[in-house]
Amino acid sequence: MLRIYLIFFWSFSLAFSLNAEVVKSIDISGNETISRGTVLDYLAIEAGDDINQETVNKAIERINRTDFFSKIDLNFNDGIIKISLIENPTIKFIEITGYESDVVLNEETASKLLSNNNFGPGRIFLEKNFEKLISQLKKLYQDNAFFDAKFNLEKNIDEKNRVGLILKIDENERSLINSFSVSGNKAFDNDEILDTFGMGEADFFLINYFTENDHFSKIKFDAGIESVINKYFSDGYLDMSIDKNILYDQKNKKINISILINEGTQYKIGEIEFSGNLLDANKDSLRKVINVKKGQTFKRAKIVKGIDEIKELFQDKGYAYTKIDSSVIKVKNKEELNVVINIDPDSMIYVTRIEISGNNRTQDDVIRRKLSLLEGQVYSKSQIKESINKIKRLGFFSSVEYDIKRRMNNPDNADLFIEVVETKTGEFTIGLSHSNATGASLNVGVKQENILGTGNVLNAQISNSKAIDEISFYFKNPHINNEGHSMSYGFFDKTLDASNLEASDYSIDEKGLILGYGIPTGIQSNVFAEIRTSSINLTCGNDLKNTYEINDCNSNKDLDFNISVSYNYNSLNDSFFPTDGNLINLNSNLSLPIGDFKYYKLTASSKKYYPVFDDKTFKISGRFNYASGYGNDELPFYKRVYEGGSSSVRGFDFNSLGARYSNDKPKGGELSMVSSLGIASPADIVGIDNDNIRLIGFVDAGTIAEKSSDFKIDDVRSSVGLELSWLTPIGPMGLVVAKPILEKDNDKTKTFTFDLGSKF
Repeated sequence: MLRIYLIFFWSFSLAFSLNAEVVKSIDISGNETISRGTVLDYLAIEAGDDINQETVNKAIERINRTDFFSKIDLNFNDGIIKISLIENPTIKFIEITGYESDVVLNEETASKLLSNNNFGPGRIFLEKNFEKLISQLKKLYQDNAFFDAKFNLEKNIDEKNRVGLILKIDENERSLINSFSVSGNKAFDNDEILDTFGMGEADFFLINYFTENDHFSKIKFDAGIESVINKYFSDGYLDMSIDKNILYDQKNKKINISILINEGTQYKIGEIEFSGNLLDANKDSLRKVINVKKGQTFKRAKIVKGIDEIKELFQDKGYAYTKIDSSVIKVKNKEELNVVINIDPDSMIYVTRIEISGNNRTQDDVIRRKLSLLEGQVYSKSQIKESINKIKRLGFFSSVEYDIKRRMNNPDNADLFIEVVETKTGEFTIGLSHSNATGASLNVGVKQENILGTGNVLNAQISNSKAIDEISFYFKNPHINNEGHSMSYGFFDKTLDASNLEASDYSIDEKGLILGYGIPTGIQSNVFAEIRTSSINLTCGNDLKNTYEINDCNSNKDLDFNISVSYNYNSLNDSFFPTDGNLINLNSNLSLPIGDFKYYKLTASSKKYYPVFDDKTFKISGRFNYASGYGNDELPFYKRVYEGGSSSVRGFDFNSLGARYSNDKPKGGELSMVSSLGIASPADIVGIDNDNIRLIGFVDAGTIAEKSSDFKIDDVRSSVGLELSWLTPIGPMGLVVAKPILEKDNDKTKTFTFDLGSKF
């Protein structure tokens, strides 16, 4: 503590208190680092001044406030003021040692704590600051259950009155939670309430080692209390209260926690009233948007959702800065709450300018042609959101953000700023790659989905693997006119050795040309037609040629003239990791009789994504395939569909499902159905902090039938598993661990798979 000594002789004090005297001179001693001028500045007394008791008291108070000195002696006699000073030491260095658990302190937080309490080299050391620091440290440690932490300060003052400080902390053991009980609750069960705290009684010891569920934290506890209160308030319990008790058992070094919930009354909805400027909106129609009725239980989340939807209605009419306030009023003598919603639409906003940034490779026009809202039009939030989603669906950008800024000089106008972060859309490859489907492959190629920033697609490659040798060229212009039509063309020369694809012993050498044309049918959909003509040279192994597929293997058919028409719908909000929207593809493929083949294929697939649990995404997907010959022709055996593997029912080997030849090779089939349920979460739940990684839990199911008439529900296979999906600099990658839960004795399973190009 600062000690101030004021020494006045009794005779001086008595005389001084009666009459003012004139100062003849001022003597100062003991100031080693603080200059005489600085002391005189704070003293504010000069030779020749008249002083009295009040003048001196104020002078001493001013010097005291500087914290420069630990001792001040003042003597006044015969007009001479003598001041003797002892300076507080300055800090030479300060260290905090002994903290082992970074739950409370680490190097960064320790440094910040010292700075906030004026501890640092060159600063003045004050006992009061140290006491404040110790008080804060004790609270920090106790808030994290280190109740027996000790603090010891070592001081070393040198001849220049500089002090070295070492604060040693002995943390001792952290006390663990022994019990955590809840009582008084009826609306929600104990587990639901306790889960909001993120801590409690210890889990099974192997699990608790990782979860540390029994580690107490005051911050987490207070946040849990707030969450419970919000939970009750959101469910209409506006009068609820919580009594909490945290007891530390000194003997057993354990913490016992109990909370008593006083739920009170659960209120119901009374009247929904609107005030402010509703423009041309009808109150009844706005009540329908809120979608709550009188007499229903008050649900704050439902009301907030309805208010957000009303706000978007006004924003879609051009009122970008609509403000909506709501309040609840208790109805006298009733257990009801009237909800009053006040609407202030502000003024109508026109989008004056749209500025795009971050597109260093992609041309502005490629992005602008995806905009549903143009410069000069009335602001519409839904059109902006749809524009952003369409830009994301291009697949050229890892991030697309927007901001709307009002013009200060013209508040009826605003500028729209779109910022993109480009991802890798093209590559030149030469080297080796690996796929679970085709094995190791030597590749040379150019792939660019946004060639020269035009949005055009170019894919030219040469690849060689155990299963496939291919030379191909493909080009697509997705926007050949102002109506958004697309056109594509290409050629290919491909040799397939099916024996290396877990299929039968045959090979196909196919050369052909492709020509396609697409027409948009809506903002999120298009129809695409493609003509494909190719020559097919089939070579069969002995088993197929002589036993299993005699007709196809000994046929002279070689010209396939094929036309396909597909309908595509895409409302996903992201290309790589969607959290909302739907992806639908319907495809019909017909081999025309102007060639040598007569067959058709029908494919339908859908993927639907829903946001759940704040940052989680639920996905449900399904795919249906059917293929058959027509006229008097059978479907060529090598055009059958196959299932099993990473893009099908995971946990089963590639192409392994369905009927088999007697040599145990898969036959494929005319009909297949596959479905999947999955939930994706950011990988931070396993300690990985990366926005480009998702951890996915899934359940797959599927079946395949050699003929449609052979379909049996008993043939369905199913699996569960986990996938780590990672958007790497070379493209999306998937690591899958799966376990079959519906299988048969002769099924071929595969627990672990790795794929490039895998998306959630």
